[in-house]
Amino acid sequence: MPAVPARVVVGVTGATGAAYAVRLLERLRAEKREIHLVVSAAGMLSVHHELGLDRKALEELADVAYHPADVGAAIASGSFATDAMVIAPCSMKTLAAVAHGLSDNLLTRAADVTLKERRRLVLMVRETPFNLAHLRNMTAVTEMGGVIFPPLPAFYHRPQSIDELVNDTVERVLALIGVDTAAPKPWSGL
Repeated sequence: MPAVPARVVVGVTGATGAAYAVRLLERLRAEKREIHLVVSAAGMLSVHHELGLDRKALEELADVAYHPADVGAAIASGSFATDAMVIAPCSMKTLAAVAHGLSDNLLTRAADVTLKERRRLVLMVRETPFNLAHLRNMTAVTEMGGVIFPPLPAFYHRPQSIDELVNDTVERVLALIGVDTAAPKPWSGL
């Protein structure tokens, strides 16, 4: 029997940073991961505004795409085995919902399932500056086992373009979720 490909759930919400979502989807596809995608309405607005993509073009980067209202979808259950979930980018609204177990749509339900099943959940939170509610919500998710990963660029490798910054950040996320071929640029000392 052929091996089942590693499954990764990708959520896209209405924060700025759609380039991270698209690059993550492209890299997961290149790694032959089975991608399950959920995009919020605000997430789709950001993808369209920042990258000029429509829903069809974005969903073509995934193996399965779900509507956020489809709370009966496979990824809403812990019995549907996945390896990880990444929300890229993650709005403060979605962070708050995850932090408080508010599974009011498929995206936040899938994140709740990921946490309850003790699977890797990475939230690429996008906001600045943080207020106290943001910080407390990040602490709550961390205490539940999630990883808060603001996509802050590294400059020690002297990137020459936004593309290089996005690539390195996505490679770091891939390494966090266990993609063994991920290639973030390491710091090698002075």
